[in-house]
Amino acid sequence: MSLLIVDDHPVVRDGLSSMFARDPEFEVLGEASDGAEAIRLARSLSPDVILMDLRMPGMDGVTAIAELARLGIPARVLVLTTYDTDSHVLPAIEAGATGYLLKDAPRAELVRAVRAAAQGQSVLAPSVAARLMSRFRAPSTSPLSRRELEVLELVAAGTTNRETAARLFITEATVKTHLLNIYAKLGVGDRAAAVAEAFNRGLLTPGPPGPRP
Repeated sequence: MSLLIVDDHPVVRDGLSSMFARDPEFEVLGEASDGAEAIRLARSLSPDVILMDLRMPGMDGVTAIAELARLGIPARVLVLTTYDTDSHVLPAIEAGATGYLLKDAPRAELVRAVRAAAQGQSVLAPSVAARLMSRFRAPSTSPLSRRELEVLELVAAGTTNRETAARLFITEATVKTHLLNIYAKLGVGDRAAAVAEAFNRGLLTPGPPGPRP
């Protein structure tokens, strides 16, 4: 099972290389210090699995993962990083990562994860899996209120906060509060994403906004 190790810290690369070199099941084909180098080596060496750090100078890990997918390089990418926040996890998975582990994972867990990734199986660190589960469960337990749906319908129609306030006979500050609640319930960060997510979930349907029954 061939590996490519990508990390901007030489001591991390050395440690991972030494660990896998001791196991006859694995062969470390090469090491890269950033995303651009990882892509070059992946094209020339054709590894089965790429262990990819995320935060690196030059091309970062998420950009590299997306580029590997665009180029059709079949290597499975297993993220190995110290970060488990939504801003790191979700972009990496959306870009095409097969798995996501943290650098404090035990050796045995990392070895199992590489084996699983090579077979195309998704592997997530427990904290990452819990974060994703809570993210996708939260909206179903927090449906939008009638007023929040009215605000979102008007936003989808292109109204400003001031125009929405006038249409609903509420203050502009109240509109902003409703929007913040909507973002939290839908797990998004801005107006456009809220509208898109609401359409995806069937909360909004195409057509002019009007009074709700």
